[in-house]
Amino acid sequence: MFWAQDPDLGAAFPKVNSPRKSLNPWPVGIISFFGFFITLTIGLIGFASCHRMELVAPDYYEQEVRYQSQMDRVGRTRALAEQVRVAHDAARQQLVITLPSDHAQGHPEGRIQLYRPSDVGLDRRVKLEVDGRGVQTLDTKELRPGLWKVRIQWTVQGQEYYSEQQVVVPPRVS
Repeated sequence: MFWAQDPDLGAAFPKVNSPRKSLNPWPVGIISFFGFFITLTIGLIGFASCHRMELVAPDYYEQEVRYQSQMDRVGRTRALAEQVRVAHDAARQQLVITLPSDHAQGHPEGRIQLYRPSDVGLDRRVKLEVDGRGVQTLDTKELRPGLWKVRIQWTVQGQEYYSEQQVVVPPRVS
């Protein structure tokens, strides 16, 4: 084979047994996987840090410590012969709160909290000021439609009482 030894002809015909260089996909796959994982982790951390986290109340943990006294208030309220009534009058856009009649005569002192579970910024606190029949009305024109929890805490003759009821304020009809 005389042409295989010729340097000019050997360049024209590559060697048959020469190994071909191929691209190994494993390093590229591993680097891509870790790059995607790191990007996803940074994105998740960024999303979580921008997400608004609220406790039910700013002093949530202190409220838990006072849990037993709250249970005593609820127990005294349940033992009453006449229960607290909370009703929403949609036509007048009023919330009507009625305390037991014997408590109305005892000049109760306390507060009413309108608690919005979906948005702590909408909560309202009102001083308890019932009339001689034990009735207090609150205007609901400024309340957003939806679920509200009405929490009433009052004191009569040195005894504390507590009642919590849910009220749904319907959307206003224009």
